[in-house]
Amino acid sequence: MEKLNFPTYDFKLKKNNNKTYIFDKIRMKWIFLTPEEWVRQNFIMYIKSKGYPLSLMNLEKAFSVNGVKKRYDIVVFNQIGKVNILVECKSFKQKINNNHFDQIMRYNIELKSTYLAVSNGINHYFLKFDIDNKKHEFVEDLPLYLK
Repeated sequence: MEKLNFPTYDFKLKKNNNKTYIFDKIRMKWIFLTPEEWVRQNFIMYIKSKGYPLSLMNLEKAFSVNGVKKRYDIVVFNQIGKVNILVECKSFKQKINNNHFDQIMRYNIELKSTYLAVSNGINHYFLKFDIDNKKHEFVEDLPLYLK
């Protein structure tokens, strides 16, 4: 798989019928390895490297925005169950554009996350969202996990 703009992480991979699978440590099962899944799994490890426990992460869950079904890639909850980080992953073959930022902002109408990230594995964009004032700003990185 493509080398991404992350440190090198150790993943469990297996082949079955000429298809590659990656073991997802959050869902605790083998997942077919697509370019987007490769970015998602690397981003999970990146978040983990910031100190966030895997137990606070959730992947690919359906939810509704204004009655329309959507599915997020990664959320990280805080200790009281509120979404703290919302991540939208794209394939490394796809360039990040304004549609991706619009997408994560629409998701955040419902999820109300403090931090947002959009990544294609090559380029990573981080935003801090002020929910009360409905303003956001680009930031350098996600914060470290504070217990």
